[in-house]
Amino acid sequence: MDTLYIDVREKDEFIHEHIEHSINIPLSSFNTMAPGIMTQVKDRKIVFICQSGARATQAKSIAEKTFPNLTIDFQIFDGGLLQWKKGGNPTNSFLNISKTLPLLRQVQITIGALIILFSLLSALVNPAFIYLTLAMGIGVFVAGSTGFCALATSMAKMPWNRAQV
Repeated sequence: MDTLYIDVREKDEFIHEHIEHSINIPLSSFNTMAPGIMTQVKDRKIVFICQSGARATQAKSIAEKTFPNLTIDFQIFDGGLLQWKKGGNPTNSFLNISKTLPLLRQVQITIGALIILFSLLSALVNPAFIYLTLAMGIGVFVAGSTGFCALATSMAKMPWNRAQV
């Protein structure tokens, strides 16, 4: 029985580093992407993998509930990609990982720095700067609620985040 690795991390994480020949179905879009792939898989063992194992566990649960009639052996790679690498297994990357942080971390660093800056400006220069801090909080709330982050979309277009071809 062949094994198919399905990486349920987000696209930017997958591009940063992944198991060779694995398929990326982000957990955030699993319900829309998985049906097309799962119905094509026959007589294969599917192993869900993420960074540490939590998202893979969620994906396995969703798959078992969504596809009860398929005779697929759903499994989880315990410990995720971190454990995969500890075991000495190879990974691939579309980007030069020594130079680029994952997009999610870039967004977190940027938002954190802006909140600190705007808070200091509101305390030391003008209290009106607190509204910029509020705007950052609203932006994070909207991104979490809708799945769309304008900052992440903009940062993904930066030269250091483009795949090296």
